[in-house]
Amino acid sequence: MAQLDDPAITKVLLQSLALSAAAFAALFAGGVYGLHAALAGHGWWAWLAGVAGGAGAAVLAVFLFLPLAVLIATLFIDPVAAAVERRFYPGMEAPRGAALSVQAWDGIVLTLRVLALNLVSLALALLLPGPGFVLGWLINAWALGRGFFVTVAMRRMSREKAVALYGQRRGLVLIQGAALAGLGALPVLNLLVPVLGTAAMTHVLHAAYAAPPARAAAGGRGGEKSWG
Repeated sequence: MAQLDDPAITKVLLQSLALSAAAFAALFAGGVYGLHAALAGHGWWAWLAGVAGGAGAAVLAVFLFLPLAVLIATLFIDPVAAAVERRFYPGMEAPRGAALSVQAWDGIVLTLRVLALNLVSLALALLLPGPGFVLGWLINAWALGRGFFVTVAMRRMSREKAVALYGQRRGLVLIQGAALAGLGALPVLNLLVPVLGTAAMTHVLHAAYAAPPARAAAGGRGGEKSWG
């Protein structure tokens, strides 16, 4: 969060906010228009449908924000991660990771997975308001943590190595994911999730390669690390 004043981060944040606002506006308008069209000519039923559609779209937007955040994050992984590395890990070699097609496909699969899990958490929250909310938070913690970490790691390694590294750092990733899921439940602050998630997982990734023996074995200097 201390890097939110970085011009590169601020630019991405404004872009992600614009995309989020556009998506929510489209969802809201679609819900209202769809019900109006379905009940056209039914008098006050159409007006009531508009009110119900707006309320339903607003509720749906809250539960669909995290999948949207993940999708947005995949568009801005590189500039956010690069900004973090410039400030905290200078001297890094240029990232050479998984192919762009692999990263794009993984982002799509991750978005669909988070969407499905959020629908499950919505059902749980409706059926079991208390425990369902906690279960939904845990589901999102896992999905966001794993998703952001693997996506960030693929900038510098293959998908197979990124998944394997996630297995070694699962506990720390889950803690970060839990914080992101909690932030994602708060209106307005949830708009920070795509940027903060990427930045946080960039730090987690570099922490995995911060041990002196790893640098010595790689023959690196200062901030250089071996990503093989």
